[in-house]
Amino acid sequence: MSKVELRQAQPEDLEEFWQLAFSDPNAGWTKLNGPYFHDDLPTKEEFINDLAPKAWLGNKEHLLITSDGKIVGSVGGHFKDGKLAKWYDMGITIYATDTWDKHIGSQALKLYITYLFNLFDFPHLGLTTWSGNPRMMHVAEKIGMKQEARIRQVRFYEGKYYDSVQYGILRDEWK
Repeated sequence: MSKVELRQAQPEDLEEFWQLAFSDPNAGWTKLNGPYFHDDLPTKEEFINDLAPKAWLGNKEHLLITSDGKIVGSVGGHFKDGKLAKWYDMGITIYATDTWDKHIGSQALKLYITYLFNLFDFPHLGLTTWSGNPRMMHVAEKIGMKQEARIRQVRFYEGKYYDSVQYGILRDEWK
């Protein structure tokens, strides 16, 4: 099994990270990571000059995932309750399809949960996905997260409705 680590992005990572994550608008991950939002991927210039300095560089919540030292994905999150900042929802993306099904996602998500419980004094961490992403649902369940909600048929993609699925874990349940 490869050595999976999380780390903050550095300025020297930005071109490589953009190439991996955002250079191909038809990449496999774009069909699984909220494709119903129809978000545009940033251009290289937008990412390096605007998005990365705001959301990645120096941000303790958005981290790169490396496998054997190579950038393969990212983790991040946001507060679902806005300025109250007590309800944190996280996500994970493994970008290159040739790194899928190698347990990198489950290793990275475990590291991120431990990291977030150390960073924040919360009793709960959440993860939201959709029924069109069975890999993410499997990873969440595999590492011990509980399905806490299923909002049926609210995600519309390619002519079909899917469920929004929310998982969570309590600090007391995390080992």
